[in-house]
Amino acid sequence: MFIAQWPSIQDWLAWDRNAIQDGEVWRILTGNLTHTNWPHMIMNSLALAIISFIFRTHFSVRLYSYLLLVLAISVGLGIFASEIQWYAGLSGVLHGLFGWGAVKDIQAKHKGGWLLLAGLIAKVSWEQVFGGSASSELLIGARVATEAHLSGAVSGLLFAGLAIFLNNNNEKKQRLSKK
Repeated sequence: MFIAQWPSIQDWLAWDRNAIQDGEVWRILTGNLTHTNWPHMIMNSLALAIISFIFRTHFSVRLYSYLLLVLAISVGLGIFASEIQWYAGLSGVLHGLFGWGAVKDIQAKHKGGWLLLAGLIAKVSWEQVFGGSASSELLIGARVATEAHLSGAVSGLLFAGLAIFLNNNNEKKQRLSKK
């Protein structure tokens, strides 16, 4: 993310609807690595560290890497459903990672999992109605991309649900094969 902050590099990496439609499809992924300014990058980097620490017991390095990649692509594609023309930031992925972790906490019967999930749903719902935080917009020098937050949260919840479904399905197959 640090390298993606340099203006000459950011111009090639930011999520840009017109550039993507003209064939620069890497921007679907790399737009999540760029940021509007240094405070934006630092804020997202700290949030990534905190969220990763909170949910560290739920993933391996391989799963974590895969999850970040899939969430970044999902957010990059999900933004197409909005009217956003240009996007930079990791916040959509962060919302997805948080949603995924909250579901894993619930599955592991950790105290607070349901509260974390309810908080995420409340935050994203609030943003869809009232918009992003004015203080965040002032800090990052741009409108908060609440559409990316929604896309990330939905993606994280769907991936967690899919993982639970596949795991339960595999357990059923194993039980049947032992009989």
